[in-house]
Amino acid sequence: MELKEIQNLIKFVAKSGASEVKLEMGDVKITIKTGSDEGERTTIVQQVPMAGMQQQPQMQQAQPAPSPAPQPAAPASSGQNTASGEDSKYITIKSPIIGTFYRKPAPDKPPFVEVGDSIKEGDVLCVIEAMKLFNEIEGEVSGKIVKVLVDDASPVEFDQPLFLVDPS
Repeated sequence: MELKEIQNLIKFVAKSGASEVKLEMGDVKITIKTGSDEGERTTIVQQVPMAGMQQQPQMQQAQPAPSPAPQPAAPASSGQNTASGEDSKYITIKSPIIGTFYRKPAPDKPPFVEVGDSIKEGDVLCVIEAMKLFNEIEGEVSGKIVKVLVDDASPVEFDQPLFLVDPS
């Protein structure tokens, strides 16, 4: 099972309000628990391969369940959309996951990108921390950063706009 599939499943469980979900697909076992600890919501994921078997992605069986929550964002699965209004010539790069947005790889390092920087496909634009994992968010388009839409160390939601990019 791939990281993006697990992240989509986590988002679905978080939005559904379920307190615990256990999923076993062949050789993969996943448990997602959400609960409150002093008013704070936490999510725990365990992916445990069964003994003696190889991992094989079998998300097709569980795919219909997560589909209803991100359905409106399905066309945006690449993480980008064309913005509306006066920014219609720009491409919006959106968050593929829920987490905390960081512009820098470390507090003492410079930001990945600044307004005015030219980027190319595959360049790391930021990191989003989700469950103590730092996920690098790469640009899927070449162009120039026009605007950074989120403050450093801010929480972000799934499909929230992060950057505006001028593809010309």
